[in-house]
Amino acid sequence: MNRASSMRAGTLQGLAFSKMQGIGNDFVVLDCRQSPFRLSREQIRKLADRHFGVGCDQLLSIEPPRDPGCDFYYGIWNADGSPSGQCGNGVRCVAAWLVRAGALALNTPARIESPSGPVVVRVLAAGRVAVEMGEPDFNPAALAYAGPGSDPDVVLTVEGAPVAIGMVSMGNPHVVAVTRRSAPLTPELLGPALTGHALFPSQVNAGLVEAFSPTRIRLRVHERGSGWTLACGTGACAAMAVLRRRGLVEDSVQVELPGGVLQIDWAGPGHALWMTGPAEHVFSGVWAS
Repeated sequence: MNRASSMRAGTLQGLAFSKMQGIGNDFVVLDCRQSPFRLSREQIRKLADRHFGVGCDQLLSIEPPRDPGCDFYYGIWNADGSPSGQCGNGVRCVAAWLVRAGALALNTPARIESPSGPVVVRVLAAGRVAVEMGEPDFNPAALAYAGPGSDPDVVLTVEGAPVAIGMVSMGNPHVVAVTRRSAPLTPELLGPALTGHALFPSQVNAGLVEAFSPTRIRLRVHERGSGWTLACGTGACAAMAVLRRRGLVEDSVQVELPGGVLQIDWAGPGHALWMTGPAEHVFSGVWAS
């Protein structure tokens, strides 16, 4: 049974995959350049399960481009099987996978199409990948925000406590909060509460900035559909963009996440934001049962 017929028959038997990671944000990557992606939400959850499957934060499919101006397309699904619009660590892993497969050359720019639009990637030496992530979108409507007004900086009531957040879309929705030791809510409670807040009916990714200087940020991210992750590329971009908009950080910032460090560069409005970080192949395999 070949891979395409396995998908149609509702079984994963014989499905070839690669496991990739970018500073601890890990992915199951499927080569769908010849066979269309047809996995169900249940099959995605099975692959993503860390006890009974391969285990990952997101599943990525590499497909032919839908936009003729792009070189490849990639789809993104969270661990719960829900779709996502963008993934910063994921696109770096896609680019590294394409180099490994001989489909992309080192130091050669390529346009890769995501569900939320194209990005430009360049695979550098030593397994590092630079990605042009586009300009941050601070319009609350991009997050399906159900509250009043158009200011991206608001104070929400979370579990009865006021929490100041900044809203921004990096192709997927993010809220960013600066946490303090004296805050009434612990990060463990605040992250999920922001993700599922009633004013965000489609849910959001919640970035908690635990410390920052003009050139460095320490960050944790609770992702919708996946929960706490070791790293979130778009979350790192979102946190830097919110703080840069407030004039609290410089144009180039190192973002320290539990899994490692990303470099985020943004010169401000009218400019695209760039993310640079590692991407690594962990192993490849075939689903046997």
